[in-house]
Amino acid sequence: MGSVTKQRMLALQTEILEAVATGMPVEAVSALLCRRIEALAPNAICTIVGIDHERRLRPIAAPSLPRTYSAALDGAPIGPSAGSCGTAAYLGRPVEVRDIAADPLWRDYADLALPIGLRACWSSPIFARDGRVIATFAFYYRSRRGPGVVERQVVATCVHLCAIAIAHAEAQRRNHELAHFDQLTGLPNRWQFQAMLADRLAAPDAFGLLLVDIDRLKAINDTMGHVIGDQVIREVAARIRRAAPSAAACRLAGDEFALLVDACPDHAALGRIAESVLDEMRQPFVCDGNALIPQVTVGGVVRGADGTDPETLCQNADFALHHAKEIRRGGHVAFEPGLRTAIMRRMGAVRDVDHALAEDRILVHYQPQVRLDTGGIVGLEALARMRLSDGRVLPAMQFFPAFADHAVAHRLTDRMLAQVAADMRGWLDRGIDFQHVGVNVSTADFRRGDLGQRLEAAFDAAGVPLRHLVLEVTETVLMGDPGDAFGPAVRAFRDRGIQVALDDFGTGYASLTHLLSFPVDIIKIDRSFVERLIHDRPSAVIVEAMIELGRKLDMRIVAEGIEEPEQRHRLAELGCRLGQGFLFARPVDATAVTRLLEAGVLPPPGGTSS
Repeated sequence: MGSVTKQRMLALQTEILEAVATGMPVEAVSALLCRRIEALAPNAICTIVGIDHERRLRPIAAPSLPRTYSAALDGAPIGPSAGSCGTAAYLGRPVEVRDIAADPLWRDYADLALPIGLRACWSSPIFARDGRVIATFAFYYRSRRGPGVVERQVVATCVHLCAIAIAHAEAQRRNHELAHFDQLTGLPNRWQFQAMLADRLAAPDAFGLLLVDIDRLKAINDTMGHVIGDQVIREVAARIRRAAPSAAACRLAGDEFALLVDACPDHAALGRIAESVLDEMRQPFVCDGNALIPQVTVGGVVRGADGTDPETLCQNADFALHHAKEIRRGGHVAFEPGLRTAIMRRMGAVRDVDHALAEDRILVHYQPQVRLDTGGIVGLEALARMRLSDGRVLPAMQFFPAFADHAVAHRLTDRMLAQVAADMRGWLDRGIDFQHVGVNVSTADFRRGDLGQRLEAAFDAAGVPLRHLVLEVTETVLMGDPGDAFGPAVRAFRDRGIQVALDDFGTGYASLTHLLSFPVDIIKIDRSFVERLIHDRPSAVIVEAMIELGRKLDMRIVAEGIEEPEQRHRLAELGCRLGQGFLFARPVDATAVTRLLEAGVLPPPGGTSS
């Protein structure tokens, strides 16, 4: 190679490397390289062809050839007789064809080359650092010949430059994928979703947004392993794409997806897409030998009616999703304005209770349960209270929305158990016969799967036998158990001596069914029936039926919310022996209830206590 050529090659290298370093697209860098090489080797026509992951040809640059030529090669498979470039990529070594018309390697491609005057071709593979062939660099000639010495030296340099340019482009593409796409599902990620949402909001067209959440993914990860959980995520992603192929699906987080639905004017249209997604999930799939049915819950918003900026739309969609998970798990809920108010109230309650737990402002008050005939105390119900910074004490009903947050509900139960066990220990040490104390537990306590250990830890620490404990559960807890896991858990508690009470009986759904599948010792008649007992015939009939049902099933009946002597007398006439309510005593703190327990009997019939 002459000195002039060497200088021109050094200048070319500098130019190409600067183009790569400054971020010029690989197609532009490759076209620039081809033109510069053709100036150095004027009798050659230069092309660069990429090889994709499916081992197919993808032309990158051929500035001196017709576009139709590159288009005809695009997507052609590499192989042992795939022209010069396809064969060089397949064999991993240079291929020289001095006569395209006569060489069998060109049998299927000669009709492309010969009409435009191409008679010979020399193609060299370009390798990545890991040894893959990622492209080919080729010289075409208009005469039947092979490369000269200078051309070989030029190509050696060019192959190296091409490898650098293509490797840099691959790295940039990979970084883009990592930044914009979820690696597990291949869907656009949260960052890309935000950009797509902004693009839609910049245009005037109507669209809808669905948030899709995989139900119980944490339980799958905990019980079956994250490998199975990842397969469930991939399966759900694939089904979402099948259910709504025209929508833009994104993965926002571990168990949450988003669907941007174009040309969607209202919730009716969005609901049809949501139902398609839900329908797609109904069939099982085999995962590591297990037949699983993925379940998702969906919340949706529509641009305009539910917001016109990204923050409002996303927040309202999240409100709809959370509401769906509370009232219609496995279904779809459309956003309504009232949801924002309700959920903001819940978020405020969660924040307040969280602060109260951290500052030790959660208290336990107790309400006695008595014999209706004598007023003798037979037990207590522990009730959560929250002391405010100004000294006021709020009943649980005023911060009840916080219980929907499972983390807060879990911590609240632990605080209650520890305090109740400590108070029990004090009564036992003073020789007070309190029989039992009822403690309310939530869906969150059961779903963690560790309630038994937590009960034992709290009561063992205080040295209190578990036979003094009554777990009070509502039908809401039962209805939140699609896997029928609570029944066996409760049977295990009863085996340890713990009694179980079904609270607010009659206010939920399928109560009689629950009595068959959910073993209890005590049925508590809800106050809504007791308060109408005297003046409402249907309520009286229902209460009488509940009392008779408890007697025949050998379950104790406790009537809640007794406030009038007439209610007490009527309940006693119907055969109810136990009750609680303001007629006997309001909920009081541990000090006050200790005095009541020491007395053993509350005021006579018709009296009240504060």
